[in-house]
Amino acid sequence: MSFTLAIVGRPNVGKSTLFNRLVGRRLALVDDQPGVTRDLREGDARLGPLRFTVIDTAGLEEATDESLQGRMRMLTERAVEMADVCLFMIDARAGVTPADQVFAEILRRKSARVILAVNKAEGKAGEAGYYDAFSLGLGEPVQLSAEHGEGMDDLMRILEPIAKGFADRRIEPETDVDVADDDEEGEITFSAKRPLQIAIVGRPNAGKSTLINQILGEDKLLTGPEAGITRDSISTNFTWAGVPMRIWDTAGIRKKAKVQEKLEKLSVSDGLRAVKFSEVVVVLLDVDIPFEQQDLRIADLAEREGRAVVIGVNKWDLEGDKQARLKDLREKFGRLLPQLRGAPMVTVSAKTGKGLDRLHKAILQAHAVWNRRISTAHLNRWLTGMLEAHPPPAPGGRRIRLRYMTQVKTRPPSFVVMCSHPDLVPDSYNRYLINGLREDLELQGTPIRLFMRSQSDKNPYKDKKEKRVTKLNKHIEGRYRKEVGRGMKKGGLKKP
Repeated sequence: MSFTLAIVGRPNVGKSTLFNRLVGRRLALVDDQPGVTRDLREGDARLGPLRFTVIDTAGLEEATDESLQGRMRMLTERAVEMADVCLFMIDARAGVTPADQVFAEILRRKSARVILAVNKAEGKAGEAGYYDAFSLGLGEPVQLSAEHGEGMDDLMRILEPIAKGFADRRIEPETDVDVADDDEEGEITFSAKRPLQIAIVGRPNAGKSTLINQILGEDKLLTGPEAGITRDSISTNFTWAGVPMRIWDTAGIRKKAKVQEKLEKLSVSDGLRAVKFSEVVVVLLDVDIPFEQQDLRIADLAEREGRAVVIGVNKWDLEGDKQARLKDLREKFGRLLPQLRGAPMVTVSAKTGKGLDRLHKAILQAHAVWNRRISTAHLNRWLTGMLEAHPPPAPGGRRIRLRYMTQVKTRPPSFVVMCSHPDLVPDSYNRYLINGLREDLELQGTPIRLFMRSQSDKNPYKDKKEKRVTKLNKHIEGRYRKEVGRGMKKGGLKKP
């Protein structure tokens, strides 16, 4: 990207709508309710031949204290300081408000390059607001309609000379999600173009944003004592202990029955999308109330999506009797989440940063198991031992033969067993094989897919035999009819 453009303005002037149009996808949540965006979201923008980085910011509020609005304003001001260009948006339908005048004065002091944009300027209803914008003293405003795509050519002509000044900083854009093929073998290497994808999920107020800020070493994400601060799923690229990673901060996921508002539904769906994009999912629990029903649902969701799972227990610094508590957590984990038996469980403190080295090691370990491939010869030796120890049942007297087994893909490890009567294999025997794979072949903590397939016993000469029999039957039938006809003629009878 050649330069960085920060979109700033009051709440509900259309910043996220313009951000989505510039990046070409609906990454940022958009709703009629003001104040939807709270965190800083970056994206790779394309406008004609121009390629640049765009930052969506929270709506500027006239608050400077430690309240939620005040913390949101501090993040926005930091985005203004690090951006090369600021696009200051106002609402043409509302005109210039006193808050717009205050923020225009702040931008004049903090940013050398400010572009004034009048959004919602389509039709005659926006003309008054457009002419009123000249009073802000930020030059000639550009008329936009982020929702309908009007005025994008004018914005491109304004940005073209700015882009030429940053042409030496242009680099090739990276893909948003680049997951390796399922069949790749050998040691996995990560790079800036192919980072390790991680999603942090959990219930509201579990400390997900605080943990990511501690990992990044800066307060990039909005945090606080209020539950449900995060709304968008924000991804951040960074290098953690020499490993390029992309980490997703997601909104807290509550019980489905409690999610009534449209905005929260959008936030939850955005978080589920981050889980699908990730390779390793860190399910973050609160040590005071771990393994609640919603925690189990979230962990089960990650397992059903086929992602490597790491269980993180946060706020460990507040725990008194750590040894007894840890023993109790491990017992509950094995009992309540048998489908993830053996998955790494790490105790961390997002506030103090303790346990982050163990979390890093657990993430790499879970990813390595998730990508593990086992040779067919090794699998069949293992299958022979499992059959000798516990042969499959014979429902209705029909013997089930498991002939051979092979691994068809990784990420997660998936296996196919060729057998007779696959529809008669009970689920209990499938679980017996899956548990054996997990324990004997060191696949702890990763989802395992096992499929039973019928091996074709079809005789290649069966069709030819059937054709010969059919032809012979027709020949015999023809001869019989002729003999019957001859007998009728000799007896003086007519054919019916």
